[in-house]
Amino acid sequence: MMPLMYLLLAVAFIFSVWAQFRVKGNFKKWAKVPNMNGLTGYEAARRMLDANGLYDVPIEPVQGTLTDHYDPINRVVRLSEPVYYESSIAAVSVACHEIGHAIQHKEHYPMLALRHRMFPVVNFASGVAPFMLLAGFIFSSFNLIGLGIIFFSAAVAFQLVTLPVEFNASSRARRIMVQQGFIRNDEERGVAKVLNAAALTYVAAALVSLIELIRLILMFLGNRD
Repeated sequence: MMPLMYLLLAVAFIFSVWAQFRVKGNFKKWAKVPNMNGLTGYEAARRMLDANGLYDVPIEPVQGTLTDHYDPINRVVRLSEPVYYESSIAAVSVACHEIGHAIQHKEHYPMLALRHRMFPVVNFASGVAPFMLLAGFIFSSFNLIGLGIIFFSAAVAFQLVTLPVEFNASSRARRIMVQQGFIRNDEERGVAKVLNAAALTYVAAALVSLIELIRLILMFLGNRD
């Protein structure tokens, strides 16, 4: 059973690396294609926020590439500089995806609310789990290994909860972009390419973590027999 788990883990890791390359490749490709309305990422994001009554949510530029995120604590949308300033299909796609999260927050989207509640616990658990697991295997302590697995399970659960949050934000973004006329029908393909590639990275990360969790559980049960 364990050789199979290692094989699955290797396949999932390769899938994760491929997903990272794909999201970067799609962003780079569609960052070279201007959207026909000439909207920058900032302009599209601002219009989408205002159209949904989120006038008080600011948008800030941040350094880096693909560092875009919505900060639910401070209620701020942060867009990487290539997204904030550029008027490409990639820029408006990523910008509107982040606004999708702001709209989720406003509407109390259940999975987003659950993720917010989980975050403090998961932040602690994910930091402690590796040390507990390492110490448990070194000292053959089933209690430490068991606790490490429980804490690691919390991190895996968080990643699984993240999946519907990300997919929902993307679907909201695509729908509103079309409704508000941010993109034209023949530009939807590029938007889908960018957002679907980004979603794959979350799927890959969750898959790797889930397989690793199953492997740890099997090792734990095997050592107890």
